[in-house]
Amino acid sequence: MKKALPTGVLALAILAGCANAPTPAPAAVVATDTHSVTHAENDRVPEGARWTQHYFPTADGVELHADVLLPEDLPADGQVPLILSAGAYFGHSGQLTIDGFAHTGPSERFADLTGEGRLLERGYGLVMVDSRGFGGSTGCTEAIGGPADQADVTAALDWASTQPWSTGSIAMYGKSLDGITALVGNNLRHPALKAVVAQEPIWDVRRNLRSGGVPRSTVTSVPTIYNQIAAQAQMPDDDPRYLSNAAWDTATGPHPECPILNTASYMDPNPDSETWKIRNLAERAKGTTTPIFLTQGFLEWNTEPEGMAEFLTNHQGPKRAWLGQWDHKRGGERTADGRLELGREGWFDEVFSFLDQHVRGIPPTTQYPAFAIEDSTGAWRAEQSWPRADRNATVQVGGGTYTDDGAASSYVQRSHPVGAPTRLTGTPHIAVTAQGTGNLMVRLHDVAPDGQGVIVNQQVSALEQGDTAVQLKSMDWTLPAGHSLAVEIGTVQPGIPTTNDWLPTTSGQQVTVQGARLDLDLDDPSRDVGTPGTPAPWAELYRLSQVSAPVGPPTFTLP
Repeated sequence: MKKALPTGVLALAILAGCANAPTPAPAAVVATDTHSVTHAENDRVPEGARWTQHYFPTADGVELHADVLLPEDLPADGQVPLILSAGAYFGHSGQLTIDGFAHTGPSERFADLTGEGRLLERGYGLVMVDSRGFGGSTGCTEAIGGPADQADVTAALDWASTQPWSTGSIAMYGKSLDGITALVGNNLRHPALKAVVAQEPIWDVRRNLRSGGVPRSTVTSVPTIYNQIAAQAQMPDDDPRYLSNAAWDTATGPHPECPILNTASYMDPNPDSETWKIRNLAERAKGTTTPIFLTQGFLEWNTEPEGMAEFLTNHQGPKRAWLGQWDHKRGGERTADGRLELGREGWFDEVFSFLDQHVRGIPPTTQYPAFAIEDSTGAWRAEQSWPRADRNATVQVGGGTYTDDGAASSYVQRSHPVGAPTRLTGTPHIAVTAQGTGNLMVRLHDVAPDGQGVIVNQQVSALEQGDTAVQLKSMDWTLPAGHSLAVEIGTVQPGIPTTNDWLPTTSGQQVTVQGARLDLDLDDPSRDVGTPGTPAPWAELYRLSQVSAPVGPPTFTLP
């Protein structure tokens, strides 16, 4: 979900031309619930698949649409386990904007799953459900992860698990937005859901939109993008029911209140309201046991690693993960020159080994690590869980002053150089004691012996009376021997859009910091057990974009 342009969570694109539907080519066969269509009849259907379309109700009266792809050679009385995904990106005219197709057909969002992943050959079916307000589903969309998504995912699991071609065993799969709905599925504890694969999701929607009360540009960009997708014209040769349902969602159609209500659903500023409690997916994962396979980039600019550690703690079932130094990419994705964006081979083989084990009861033939983790050096290691820390450090950071002007006012303190490689892992916390009003930004820097640094973590908050507690983002970063950790405290500084799109209301006042306490998890990389993998390409670009020059003499020591 979110953005492809770096201006906020969902600034995926400027969705131009939404009102103009493409002209279909003749003679493409359209599927129904009783008539399946193959690739020979419609070239948008993957080879080896049969496509059907279906409609089913939710408990609150919305009609959902689903495209289903089953193996072409499945007997009439055959059954397969299903991989289900639900979200905004399955509209027939395109995922984020009109893609210029000549005729209608099922979404290509998971063409990698049916192609390179060989989903159909492996004996699975794929169900792509339009969440309410999108594609061929009725209803008004609302803020992600809430009651609407819960109702839609519940209805989709109920329906898919009871179809005659379904074994009744379902896995949910997604990246970004449909990774979020996969987490929603986990939290529902639905008996048909046997496994979840969630790539780069949001773990707590409120934290992704507002950091300690400071809004991000996503407060407005997220609803704007989804309103545009919901208003996107669908293919003229779609079946009449699909087109009738899609017309419900146009901003100029019979329900103009939909975009207004959706925008309003993101505006609640109260962090303790039910609006956000129900969307704290990490908190609501307490006690859940559905096996889950997740990915998270520590250098994400889109769906940041905020709340992941809590989710891992609260979830009690089997867990697998790839964690590393990438941004908003999916498993198996490659750069233009062919490098793996996540730096690790075998995504689909590992995913289907996981799914076969938990959905079909087939024991794995390859033993994969529970957690495969790439740290900032580009080295991969295997772990049974994450984070692994051999010691905890509490660092007393001295005081200073800054002006809350939204410019570059801050002060810096740094450690003595570390004598051996030292990994900063887990989720750092800092408590800042200050006088003044306005905002606070905390940045951690990895500082080389020549004084040049790179920003390795940053978070912001509105100042509280007395102590302001800030939970930074989860990280896995190694300080090489001879490097220092610098702690910068100051106003919310402007940054490049891919790492800093906060929208603070500055006070213009001087803030006096009496001191701060930084709590860190530290680990010795010499204990690592390696696993195959190469450096994620994004890490190099990140280092080039986050260069910093912290100043000041050493004032503290990392143990």
